[in-house]
Amino acid sequence: MTDLDTLRQSWLTRIADASDEQTLEQVRVGAIGKKGEVALKMRELGKMTPEERQTAGPALNALKNEINSALIARKTALADVALDERLRTEWLDVSLSPRPRQQGTLHPVPQVMEEVTAIFADLGYSVAEGPQIETDWYNFDALNIPSHHPARAEMDTFYMARAEGDQRPPHVLRTHTSPVQIRSMQDRGAPLRIICPGRVYRADYDQTHTPMFHQVEGLALGRDISMANLKWTLEEFCRAFFDVEGVELRFRASHFPFTEPSAEVDIRCSWAGGQLKIGEGDDWLEILGSGMVHPKVLEAGGIDPTEWQGFAFGMGIDRIAMLKYGIPDLRAFFDSDLRWLRHYGFGSLDVPTLARGVNR
Repeated sequence: MTDLDTLRQSWLTRIADASDEQTLEQVRVGAIGKKGEVALKMRELGKMTPEERQTAGPALNALKNEINSALIARKTALADVALDERLRTEWLDVSLSPRPRQQGTLHPVPQVMEEVTAIFADLGYSVAEGPQIETDWYNFDALNIPSHHPARAEMDTFYMARAEGDQRPPHVLRTHTSPVQIRSMQDRGAPLRIICPGRVYRADYDQTHTPMFHQVEGLALGRDISMANLKWTLEEFCRAFFDVEGVELRFRASHFPFTEPSAEVDIRCSWAGGQLKIGEGDDWLEILGSGMVHPKVLEAGGIDPTEWQGFAFGMGIDRIAMLKYGIPDLRAFFDSDLRWLRHYGFGSLDVPTLARGVNR
């Protein structure tokens, strides 16, 4: 083992001469790798007498530790050199004038969703969500919509393509968030109070309709819930949302397959001077549809209609946003026009709360 000093000096020199990390790794493998020179020396310990091992073993371990320390030190030095080179070549002229910091704005749709959620949360409702691609059973059958209903026609509903011979039920882009009500009834049972906001899809496009828009639907189930509870709930919502104390609603008999009885709801308003004012005047404006949940819909959700009843309602988020903030054309919501967003947008930290009002 008289050559340990020579071995030590040889590897320490190679480590010091390594000019990059790749070369340094090759030196490490050659010295202390599994087949490295130091490792091979340590295998020779088994052939030595106990007395020789007592001397050679500690000397080899000390050599291995010294080489390891030298490798770490050289790697750190190479990293420092690389950093110095980056700092020399990559620099920023801090004397240049910075670009003005721009603050983003929140789109009216998520803002109104937050406003609606805050109001109904105060009334004891939780938020429920569901898939946007639904089976036609959840989207139609479970909601008592018959097979011959016009809403199921391909001119009104986006059906997903199916492979030839596929016998599974067809899937659709949901046409309303009502399927979320069915899923919530199946998962949670009764009693239940939820709202279901989200995207919906219908094959329509004009000044007041787009192929994708946003809805929020509500569902309340209990043992003795009535239309009177529905009327009070909607009045409280409109009073808070439009920030008008004198809210007056008008219920008109209508027909929806999933509610019985059903009613369209109008709100008193004025169009004097071409400006919409909620809560005054002699005009009426339709804002939503509602009614008592049909017994067949309760059964589809796994609820016993002889024991439970309730009401449901639905409204377009984009529509009530237009009414509240004076936006004339629904299509502008999806044009990605920054000028429009800067005009109608909201501060990103402007979180609606009932304590300080959900309005701007």
